[in-house]
Amino acid sequence: MTSLGGPAYAQPQPLFDRRSAEGAIAIGGISLVADCAGALFWPEQSVLAVADLHLEKGSSFATRGVLLPPYDTAATLARLSRLILRYAPRAVIALGDSFHDGGGPARVGNEDRATLSALQRGREWIWIAGNHDPEPVAGLGGVSADTLAIGTLAFRHKPASGTAAGEIAGHLHPVARVSARGRTVSRRCFVGDGARIVMPAFGTYAGGLNVRARAFAHLFGTLSFTAHMLGEGRVYPITAKRCLRD
Repeated sequence: MTSLGGPAYAQPQPLFDRRSAEGAIAIGGISLVADCAGALFWPEQSVLAVADLHLEKGSSFATRGVLLPPYDTAATLARLSRLILRYAPRAVIALGDSFHDGGGPARVGNEDRATLSALQRGREWIWIAGNHDPEPVAGLGGVSADTLAIGTLAFRHKPASGTAAGEIAGHLHPVARVSARGRTVSRRCFVGDGARIVMPAFGTYAGGLNVRARAFAHLFGTLSFTAHMLGEGRVYPITAKRCLRD
């Protein structure tokens, strides 16, 4: 497991008021900021984490004759740019499936390459291996790792089986479905129980899995977890028992 070392250093002042988009989530006793855009920020370490970018999903589908608007990479990087402006992190961790397939890095266009290079400038950038992109990312900056440890927290793509205190993972693309004011609402969400958390997919074209699905029951065991739903301008904590099945 790779470790991210070194003390946090002075950063530029963030450009946006963080309070408008934040929710606090504690994992293993460490307080993290859950942003309504679907990212986690660790203030003490100045680390920003995102999961499942699925860059170049549109171009991947095109190779199979399924035509989607080819703008998903640009749209995803634009949303990530706003977060980096907001938090000015010293390090960014992309928690696997950053590309929709192994050929994704080679298909990234010149403008998107320039955007990514600008986002990486002056900070550490770690690509965690995913099931869609298990090989090290080549030609797009940053460093690649299977997992990453920072203090008592472990960052990986696929949640580990059994108990995994301090784990921050992606892979499952959690979505919560609730009834509110006479209508049903489905939103991407963080899922956590205080010991571990599964992050929402950040990618523009990424799908989702209902938090009441069996995969989450295997991770958390009971309905003791909380779904932190992404709303317009804030994150809404919803108890598991309030979440509806599909």
